[in-house]
Amino acid sequence: MLSEHERDDTVNRVHRLLSGWPTDDTLPSEGIEHVRSLYKKLNSSLSEVKATAEKDAEAVDDVLERLSVLIALRKASEAIPPEKRNKRPRGPSPSAPTVPPPPPPNPPARSMSITVPPRGSVGPQSTIPFSREPKARREALAKQLPLQEGRKVAFHPPTNTSKADSTASGKDEEWILAVVTKCINQDKNRYEVMDPEPLEDGTPGQRYNTTLRAIIPLPDQFAPPDSAMHLNAYPEFPAGSTVMALYPDTSCFYRAEVIASPRDLNAQARGGAAKQAVSHYKLKFEDDDDQEHMVHALSVVEWPGRD
Repeated sequence: MLSEHERDDTVNRVHRLLSGWPTDDTLPSEGIEHVRSLYKKLNSSLSEVKATAEKDAEAVDDVLERLSVLIALRKASEAIPPEKRNKRPRGPSPSAPTVPPPPPPNPPARSMSITVPPRGSVGPQSTIPFSREPKARREALAKQLPLQEGRKVAFHPPTNTSKADSTASGKDEEWILAVVTKCINQDKNRYEVMDPEPLEDGTPGQRYNTTLRAIIPLPDQFAPPDSAMHLNAYPEFPAGSTVMALYPDTSCFYRAEVIASPRDLNAQARGGAAKQAVSHYKLKFEDDDDQEHMVHALSVVEWPGRD
């Protein structure tokens, strides 16, 4: 590309040549050879000006394209403010089914024992540990694929392009609640998911094209009891396990430790006033001031680890 000084010299040369070009059909006194020489110089200079202008136009188009990408990235990063997504409510734990204390021993004259069948006794149970590798994910979820429209999942959104913002907001480990909207091109590994939280302007939540690598299907409360999608088919995590769970009153999943499993809570409630089996975990979330929360088993899945 010509420098500004070289460009000005070329344009000035064209102006000088044009000033010497005949203004009418009259042959100048210098003769026809002079006109031919002037034509060649003028043609060469104008071609040079044209080439320079085309290069300038390409440079402008490239800059405009880069700006449009930056604007799109900026809008995407502003669509879901990190402070809105990651803010956790503090104070008392949200309401959850109360587990009554163990009652005093009953008289031995007459007693009856009711045993709640352990989860996993109905339907298949995955024995394949969590893996981000595509083939392993398909094998682990084979009986649930393709994921159906409306299926709730834990979704790991793509990290922000800004490393500083990604570190500050914790997006490298962020998992949010999302809903499957479609299977892409009938490929069981590719899906479109939507953030159920509307944007600040009230429009529907952001949509993402993703793969099973960034999805953990949640148990489907409406699936038949013998289905691979039902809670029965999911493993029950014993006390001390590390899990990922939906933090109460948010749409974000966080790492947590199991304090008591549904089986533990049912054992405490057995023989008391509780009429229904408890389907909640007692959890202690990471960096949560040692608070304990009751979280429904439908919102508790395996801890996927860090990328």
